[in-house]
Amino acid sequence: MNHLPRGAAASLLGLSLALLGTSVARAAPPAPTTVSSAAETARVRLELPPPTGSYAVGRDTLHLVDSNRPDPWVPEAEARELMVSMYYPARPGGGRTAPYMTAAEAQAFIDDRELTDVVSARTLSGTRTNARTAAAPARGTFPLVVLSPGFTVNRSTLTLLAEELASRGYVVAAVDHAYESVGTAFPGGRLLNCVACEKIVPGGYGVVPEGRAGDVSFLLDRLLADRRPAWRHARMIDPTRIGMAGHSIGGASAATTMAGDQRVRAGTNMDGSFMEPVPAEGLGGRPFMMLGTGDDDRSWTRDWPLLDGWKRWINVTGAEHFTFTDVPVLGEQLGLLPPEEPLSGKRSQEITRAYVTAFFDLHLKGVDRRLLDGPTAEYPEVVFHRKD
Repeated sequence: MNHLPRGAAASLLGLSLALLGTSVARAAPPAPTTVSSAAETARVRLELPPPTGSYAVGRDTLHLVDSNRPDPWVPEAEARELMVSMYYPARPGGGRTAPYMTAAEAQAFIDDRELTDVVSARTLSGTRTNARTAAAPARGTFPLVVLSPGFTVNRSTLTLLAEELASRGYVVAAVDHAYESVGTAFPGGRLLNCVACEKIVPGGYGVVPEGRAGDVSFLLDRLLADRRPAWRHARMIDPTRIGMAGHSIGGASAATTMAGDQRVRAGTNMDGSFMEPVPAEGLGGRPFMMLGTGDDDRSWTRDWPLLDGWKRWINVTGAEHFTFTDVPVLGEQLGLLPPEEPLSGKRSQEITRAYVTAFFDLHLKGVDRRLLDGPTAEYPEVVFHRKD
């Protein structure tokens, strides 16, 4: 957990050692090479599998500024900034789907991971999601799920999960935390890089969940404000049904957020070490699920007894650290997942979508899918390490 994935997923990401929580400095990437037009034409067009729910999906983008908090990584910025993708149940209709990421974000991602000979920024940024920008919202109120990505990676890496939840009747807020990814586009033509990667000292990763907890509480304040909420469709959100999930350190941040904000009723940690321990007094009886690879993680063993509500510790046989993100799906289409890879990109997303959705259905909607009761023939890869 919080480590490089094995096999082809590692080749896809080429993640820096900063993601591992080590003190090794990030090596400067080589000068980027250009993918030729002929090679670009020959490459597969990247596609995201459609969500399986009954709702169409809409997407808006928010830029939020918390002037009451200086940025922890760049104090001279004087204010903490967030970029948020709001996915929501929408009415059926036409219109162009939203891009996976901006061209600048795609280039930063590719350069940082030394993938210039594999895919171009044009291809990656040209990938279309299943969400339509400015789509008319569905009628009614819906639970809200906040998604927080892994350290150094953009919120776009959780697009497939966000779309699935929205199609099944959730509003989803996927958050980019300023200066914690290798490239996130902000207004004014700014591309903020990962200053945090250079500033965190060994053993100091606990400051990341603390900061993200503050980000999420601020986000909730702005979305649920009585006057002038940050999002034009804020009335879609049911303020009594809020959950949070995240990948890697984003998953650890879900527990830290719940410890400090009672509005978050349920949380899911997708393969993230608890850099900030669960409080000794627990989470007030609120439900929490840990979805992992099965690798030993001392923080999970340490904090499991402190989770004092409904809880599940679920491992996925053959999973890697990035199984629970979009990475295997894109990697498979780029030819980076060999036949011997334990889980296909398609299967990785089927499992992630099914179990995370079942968790929030149970705890935010009161709908028991029974998937969380124990092993099933439909998902033989899923192992219930501990149930309660």
